[in-house]
Amino acid sequence: MRSDYLSKSLYLRGLQCPKALFLCKSGVERKLSEAAKARLAAGTDVGLLARDLFPGGTEIPYQGVPIREQLARTKALIDGGATVLYEPAFSHAGVFVKVDILRKVKSQWNIYEVKSTTEVKDVHIQDGAIQAHVVRGAGLPVSKTHIIHIDNSYVRKGEIEPGRLFSVADITEDISGTDGQIRDNIESMKEVLQSRQTPDVLIGKQCSNPYECDFEHVCWPDRPVDSVLHLRGRRADRFALYHAGIRFMKDIPVDCLDDKQRFQVEATVGRKTIVDRNGVRVFLSKIRYPLCYLDFETCMSAVPLFDGTRPYQQIPFQFSLHIRQRAGAPLRHEQFLARPNGDPREEFLQQLLRLIPPGSCILTYNQAFEGTRLRELKESFPKHADAIDGLLNNMVDLMIPFKQRTVYHWRMKGSYSIKEVLPALVPDLSYDDLEISDGGMAMDAYLAMRRAADPAQVERTRTALLKYCKRDTEAMVKILEKLEEMG
Repeated sequence: MRSDYLSKSLYLRGLQCPKALFLCKSGVERKLSEAAKARLAAGTDVGLLARDLFPGGTEIPYQGVPIREQLARTKALIDGGATVLYEPAFSHAGVFVKVDILRKVKSQWNIYEVKSTTEVKDVHIQDGAIQAHVVRGAGLPVSKTHIIHIDNSYVRKGEIEPGRLFSVADITEDISGTDGQIRDNIESMKEVLQSRQTPDVLIGKQCSNPYECDFEHVCWPDRPVDSVLHLRGRRADRFALYHAGIRFMKDIPVDCLDDKQRFQVEATVGRKTIVDRNGVRVFLSKIRYPLCYLDFETCMSAVPLFDGTRPYQQIPFQFSLHIRQRAGAPLRHEQFLARPNGDPREEFLQQLLRLIPPGSCILTYNQAFEGTRLRELKESFPKHADAIDGLLNNMVDLMIPFKQRTVYHWRMKGSYSIKEVLPALVPDLSYDDLEISDGGMAMDAYLAMRRAADPAQVERTRTALLKYCKRDTEAMVKILEKLEEMG
């Protein structure tokens, strides 16, 4: 295969960044995040389910099958009278595409591209456009092009109903007249690949839009805590400053910053810890005993896992709970992690209500998250409504003093995330030693555990999940102690 041969995915990568296209074709090591891997796996599952919208088709396999064989098999099936094909292959002008679903309607063909998102995005339009361009170029008459996506208003009741789970959007008009631009894009991308020189593309917003790039380790510089690339906010654009030769916050012209950016820059340059002691005392006045430090972990799926749930609904499956009965009393730790089978929600709720002492002050980090999950549980299990209301009425958000910058440490890099607050205030406690170190990884691990057949692997995953969730509430304990010292 020629070095400038493009696939659909490479074409879309080239639209996002020609340098990423070049690096991908050059065999440079890619660093695919665990979140990206999980999205790919979820997309495969959704694609298979969407075939039920047009049953009876024939699949053209691709794993381990040379492109020539895929093309020949597709042509043979079409010539033989097939009317529905899954993953048919086409090539035109040095571009190879696989169509999720191809369906014959009268004498012409409709293209269906399946996405696991809940809406049609610009990149999906580009995806459909290149497919239609190549399929037509290969000699097949295309009438319409569609995007099949998730309808997030669907509520599962029994077996999944594909006709209600999916929405089908006709993008034929959206891609009309794009052939000329597509030809220009293809020509430009081939020139990039034929040049054998890495394109000089500056880092920028395209590094994460529309997809997170897996070549950040190649393009991005080391970023000390005072790097201009840590600047948050919108008025002064960090990339524009970086491209203008400004590398460190101390060199940013002050008059181009808004108030929040100026606050971050001045604190970072001056290595400042800023504490509004009166504000800290006001926050601490909300704390009372018994005191519970509470953290949830949740999972979500494009295809609802349980009856009564919607696509991408957050399903709580784990909590960690540190309890202090009175000031100075020792901490007691309780936890719950659902076994990887069945709907975890009711047992999760029952255990939570059993373990939290009546009338406790409940400390969370980002109260909106746990609060929303509790309200969803209240809707699903109304018999527990009064008890859940009791929890909701007693919640206090530990994030507030950091979000409001009552307390700010220059190492927080403009963030109030617990992942930044913890190492800034409590340097000897972090997530670096954990196998699972963030909520996304926890979700992926739990979903993988549900599919795992090896009991030993299940137990390893359980252990890692319990350690991670416990660390979240341990972090909250230490952060509150630091606030008490400041007040």
